[in-house]
Amino acid sequence: MQTAFLALNVWIGVEFYLFVRYCETAGLAGTPNRPAGIDGWLPIASLMNLKIWMLTGHVPAIHPAGMFLLIAFLAISFLLRKTFCSWLCPVGTISEYLWEAGRRMFRRNWLPPRWLEVALRGMKYLLLGLFVYVVVEMSGEALQAFLEGPYGIIADVKMLNLFRYLSTTSAIVLSALVVGSVFIQNFWCRYFCPYGALMGFAALASPLRIRRNPELCIDCAKCAKACPSGLKVDELITIKSAECTGCMHCVASCPAEGALQMSLAPVKRRVPAWAVAAAMSLIFFGVYIGARVTDHWQTAVPVRVYMELTPHAREFAHP
Repeated sequence: MQTAFLALNVWIGVEFYLFVRYCETAGLAGTPNRPAGIDGWLPIASLMNLKIWMLTGHVPAIHPAGMFLLIAFLAISFLLRKTFCSWLCPVGTISEYLWEAGRRMFRRNWLPPRWLEVALRGMKYLLLGLFVYVVVEMSGEALQAFLEGPYGIIADVKMLNLFRYLSTTSAIVLSALVVGSVFIQNFWCRYFCPYGALMGFAALASPLRIRRNPELCIDCAKCAKACPSGLKVDELITIKSAECTGCMHCVASCPAEGALQMSLAPVKRRVPAWAVAAAMSLIFFGVYIGARVTDHWQTAVPVRVYMELTPHAREFAHP
């Protein structure tokens, strides 16, 4: 599922780049088809659209796919724990590749001291709080005006240009995140991702839990060593932490049959990995198909507007 979702995002990225080139070259190169899935890379705009929809009852016309993807990922987190982060998120997948490469090279990964680890984990919640505050503080009219202005319309183009025309500061930050991910498991996701923090809050209400049976447990602590989030799985009966991504590495590493499993509350019935994958797929494709059928997937911005604004994307400053 990680590989498939990463491939999907690579395809969306390539298609969007070709669309931007089409707009920049007045139709001489690229493709006129904009992939709506690129809206998924605009989480703040998605939060804005969600508020507008809740206030007005009308699906916003600009970047609506991002809002539906946010709803799908929140639903997945609410029902299946923070599995979006470990099963679907392309950034999480790349991060996993990096720390696994670091482990192969250095035979281990590292963690900062406990006091620093706790402080750093709080960063993503602080960032989430700032973004939520901005969205909550703005009125529905102000949010709509922002999204329908030139900056809001081509926020996706500006996001692409951030990577196409890397500034020195951006290159240093990106390099630091890559290097940090080699040495520390899920460096970005663990400390700085506000999207993951949001999914973690939704996951707190999830009926799924990793549960340890102390009668069958042999106290080998392999589960704790396998946990990418550094949770003390071997010392707990039920994992309730918002940091648990439902990756099930701990379950896979447990040598004592039945001692550790993903289970459904309140019946404590075992939930196999294939069932999690199936439920995740149903939610994701269900929301996607629903948005397509109701004609709320594609943004309402005509290609000609993109062609007018895209060549000047770098000139639009944040309002």
